[in-house]
Amino acid sequence: MEAIGNEVYHEELVKGDRVRANTPRKINEKINRNIKQSLLHYADKPDYQIARRIDELDREWDIERMLETNASILASLGVVLGFHRNKKWFLLSGIVTGFLLQHAVQGWCPPVSLFRRMGVRTRKEIDVEKYALKALKGDFESVSSLYDRRERALEALRSSTNI
Repeated sequence: MEAIGNEVYHEELVKGDRVRANTPRKINEKINRNIKQSLLHYADKPDYQIARRIDELDREWDIERMLETNASILASLGVVLGFHRNKKWFLLSGIVTGFLLQHAVQGWCPPVSLFRRMGVRTRKEIDVEKYALKALKGDFESVSSLYDRRERALEALRSSTNI
């Protein structure tokens, strides 16, 4: 558990996320800290900078997009090399599509560990930061009534974990 302000904050920022459930706790905690640090950083910034960060979050690639892109490139490469170099390259396509199937069924495959260690987040994690920033900016009444921006940032984080 991690303390936020005076309250205790459970490490599971996003419930029901299969990727997070299959990611080592230390990596999830690091991502949680980064989200919290981002919110505290933007607590003192004007609304236009918060809006710019929200736009960046809308363009951020999540783990699913990274996996799909990586798998498409490697599977295509395996097919091309299989036809033009050596038939053994077709194994690459088979392995990659097997990883995609494993991810679809279990929410985990070997590339997920690599991408998570690189800091690639799930869509829900990105959305937690995004909606907390929107709350900080004043887009939601329940959070925007708090005067202290730091407290507003922490309340926004607590509120956004329920998405």
